[in-house]
Amino acid sequence: MEVLALILFACIFILILFGFPVAFTLGGLSVIFGYYALGLEFFNFLPSRIMGVMTNYVLIAVPLFIYMGIMLEKSGLAESLLETMSMLFGKLKGGLAISVIVVGALLAASTGIVGATVITMGLISLPTMLKRNYSPELATGTIASSGTLGQIIPPSVVLVLLGSVLNVSVGDLFAAALLPGMLLVLCYIGYVLIIAHLRPDTAPAMTQQEIDSFRQSGHFWKKVIMAFVLPFLLIIAVLGSIFAGVASPTEAAAVGALGATLLTIGQKQLNVKVLKQVMYQTTRLTSMVFIILLGATTFALVFRGMGGDSYLIDLIEKSNLSPNTFLLLVMVTVFIAGFFIDFIEIIFIIVPVVAPIFVSYDMNLIWIGVLLAMNLQTSFLSPPFGFSLFYLKGVAPPQITTAHLYRGIVPFVLIQLIFLLIVIVIPEIVLWVVD
Repeated sequence: MEVLALILFACIFILILFGFPVAFTLGGLSVIFGYYALGLEFFNFLPSRIMGVMTNYVLIAVPLFIYMGIMLEKSGLAESLLETMSMLFGKLKGGLAISVIVVGALLAASTGIVGATVITMGLISLPTMLKRNYSPELATGTIASSGTLGQIIPPSVVLVLLGSVLNVSVGDLFAAALLPGMLLVLCYIGYVLIIAHLRPDTAPAMTQQEIDSFRQSGHFWKKVIMAFVLPFLLIIAVLGSIFAGVASPTEAAAVGALGATLLTIGQKQLNVKVLKQVMYQTTRLTSMVFIILLGATTFALVFRGMGGDSYLIDLIEKSNLSPNTFLLLVMVTVFIAGFFIDFIEIIFIIVPVVAPIFVSYDMNLIWIGVLLAMNLQTSFLSPPFGFSLFYLKGVAPPQITTAHLYRGIVPFVLIQLIFLLIVIVIPEIVLWVVD
């Protein structure tokens, strides 16, 4: 029966690679295997498991953070931020690319929604960068990688889901992920500065005439203050309330959703049409996440019912793998899986299977959660199926080819992998907050 559990896991993975719907593959195959292996009575446990998911207070944060991100996309805040930041860094070689990275980090800390960030920055900054003679590879690589910072910089939907699956505090995950996220931003900026110094023709500075024109357009400092103050207020309201212990992540998500709505009203962008679009997209994305979660709950019940988790733990113990070797094996598996399947599917299929083994090794699950989030971030960038690349290609000018996207993203994927290894070797980067 334990071997049958592993066959179930393999069949699900193979069918998903062939393009079958994730939620129905997870739930459907699990019911078929469970019926023949365990009998119909075994599924008497399933309703209570499903109700446990649907009444999970922490998971209410998912639709609220999604709503917050989509509402901010409609507010015009990203456009204002990019315009202002590009002028502040304009004199630097690579200044426009640095402004894109900083704005990507701010939007990540405000929204946590990758698709919204990449599309917004692709529409606003990519034509400008190309117009100012940036190389297509550097421009697209910077935008795509900056857009995925929402995976690791809190508040992040990925961290909420990982906290639920690993059964650890989402607030602790947010706190632990903040420093690695900021350091990764600095690594991106460092790479852009080096490239701009070595190959200045790929990332030229803005002309003084352009900067003077913006400064003389009126209310310059008011624009700068408003561009920074508004997102910082939202970040402080969401993350500050969590870290200060005033609010739980779910309560802070509600504050963020309200704050994003008020910002959109303040920018005079909120109307019935925008509200309908935001509510429709929020409902659609939330439904997708939760129906996959229900399928994953069915899979986890059947997999454990057939003894799959115990069998895996026994196999690992008998193979005498060290904790670090097993961690490396999981990281490589997640990275390769990210080439082919979405981060949500990885969280709900692979993580529940390996989590008990990490517990048996007495490894810190907060650290494991941050490592997985950083690894999953690369799944948005890795060719051939990186979702961030698809989002950017969808809004890129016709002259931007898929080859430009692939070549442009390679250095940033390498930066992420090197940084991931650093965090594995020096866990204090993550654990200093929660120890």
